[in-house]
Amino acid sequence: MSDLIAKAAIDKRLAGIVQPLIEGMGFELVRIRLMAGKHAILQIMADRPDGGIEVDDCAKISTAVSAVLDVEDPIEEEYTLEVSSPGIDRPLTRLKDFDMWADYEAKIETSEMIDGRKRFKGQLRGTDGEEVLIEIPEGTIGLQFEWLTDAKLVLTDELIADMLKARKIAGFKQDEFDDIETDETPEEE
Repeated sequence: MSDLIAKAAIDKRLAGIVQPLIEGMGFELVRIRLMAGKHAILQIMADRPDGGIEVDDCAKISTAVSAVLDVEDPIEEEYTLEVSSPGIDRPLTRLKDFDMWADYEAKIETSEMIDGRKRFKGQLRGTDGEEVLIEIPEGTIGLQFEWLTDAKLVLTDELIADMLKARKIAGFKQDEFDDIETDETPEEE
């Protein structure tokens, strides 16, 4: 079975190097891309198996991955390493992502034309075997995971609210932060 974690040959090679390291640290590789241009960027998205990666976690992954890539030296050109969370409107790169994010809106692209189209937008309805289920206006359809070329959550008010709620439950305590200071002074009467 293919996945959407690493598409290009170089990305797959890099994933083979860094994925065991990232998993050994207790995280999951969500996506890896080497993006060429004036200055190459190696973008790694990682997450905790139950979600909720923090900035400090990304820094730890970056340090560990940098050390391994310095030794392995798989990239000939100079590049910048970026390690980040998948974000709220995250890419869906593994079959399990479609179950985890069922009932949220997503955009999916396929490699082949299916009923005259390659792009689908609708509510995820999980998986059935190797098929990703998505509810579109015409009804719920199944798309073979192998057919997918891109998939990501759509940023909606519901998704944002649910992520904020989950973060609050996970231990975000508003009273641990300073009050917002303003330049305004109270008016005297």
